[in-house]
Amino acid sequence: MALFRRRRSPQSDSAVAVDEFWRRWPEFRAALAARVDSGEPLPEDVDRGLTEAVRRIHPDLKWEAGTAPQGSGPDPGGAGDLGIDEDSDPGQLLERLAALDDPLASLEGGADRALILSAGSDDQARVLTERWARAAPEEPGWRFYPAFPRDHGRLDKPVEWDGHELDLSHCTVAMRVDQQRSRVEVGVYHPDFMFLADETRTGVSDHVVMLALGEDDYVRWISKVEPLVEKPLDPLPPASMPAVVQQLASAMGSGGWVTLQGRVPLRGIIEIAVRHPLHRRDFPALTLYVHVALPYASSDSDRLPAEPSTTALEEFAAGLRTLLGDNGALLAQQTAGGQRQFYFYLDPDSGVLGDFEAAVREWGEGQPTVQSRLDPEWQTVEQLMRPIRRQLGG
Repeated sequence: MALFRRRRSPQSDSAVAVDEFWRRWPEFRAALAARVDSGEPLPEDVDRGLTEAVRRIHPDLKWEAGTAPQGSGPDPGGAGDLGIDEDSDPGQLLERLAALDDPLASLEGGADRALILSAGSDDQARVLTERWARAAPEEPGWRFYPAFPRDHGRLDKPVEWDGHELDLSHCTVAMRVDQQRSRVEVGVYHPDFMFLADETRTGVSDHVVMLALGEDDYVRWISKVEPLVEKPLDPLPPASMPAVVQQLASAMGSGGWVTLQGRVPLRGIIEIAVRHPLHRRDFPALTLYVHVALPYASSDSDRLPAEPSTTALEEFAAGLRTLLGDNGALLAQQTAGGQRQFYFYLDPDSGVLGDFEAAVREWGEGQPTVQSRLDPEWQTVEQLMRPIRRQLGG
């Protein structure tokens, strides 16, 4: 008998639960399709089995099945929305575009069904829903979402909540941007709110903001949602909320980088560059921290890189990012004392780590080092971010 056994990690347990869910998916599929297509009640055993399978992945997850939002695929506005990839034959693209101009043609195939898992504000549970979605099989007529997607089509339809039916097309919102915290407070108004209990108002208000933004942007940007019983002075339609959030993100340099410098005794100038703003929701599947350190041959008097090392470092990092694709991201880098350190995070299930390590070893200006460890909470990059957030007032 073995005296010592390796403990199973929560990550391995969740991976088993994800595999088990998709093994059982055929048990749920037909009943879920009937529920979405015709509104048939879900058989009790299927409802119970599906809920159990979801909660084995994480006990706080919720699920929902319905019609997939139109245009909510992985590449909104691109060829992916047309059901073909961008390298497809031009004739296929024109044929699909022509079909979209014909309403009857778009109805012939029917709308896709959607199965959605929701982690709410729990970032660790959101990591698991991402793994669940990435492991999903190719299933014609179905889309699998790791978070509630934006769905503006439902903002114009009635919803039943706690026994009350409300037409959401009558909703308006008021928004207040907190620049210092980089968050948004939202007030939601409906003329029937004055007749409803506080709990019902709050639930409907949250629902409206979720439909307007989607779950991930709700968690990223919204600090408070409050129901309003009086119409706001400057009401906005809920569908305008993404534009306001995008303006806030643009003002913060979303998608860009922030660089700070300081002088350290005996080391000279230290330069830190980070993605900003950086949210855990930006890359849910990236839980493997990979630290890369590259020495460089050419430096200035502050021991920061000079040409040709400056260009070599930039091009080498770009090549590593290209290699990773959607399986990893560079979140930060630190340069000082003749060395540049990179803070990469990878998807440990992608299998890309071996190729990544081999590519790092190709660096030609000294001996590179690469180390990796699981860091699902992003503790390493968060430590680097703290002084930067203080500097930025965030």
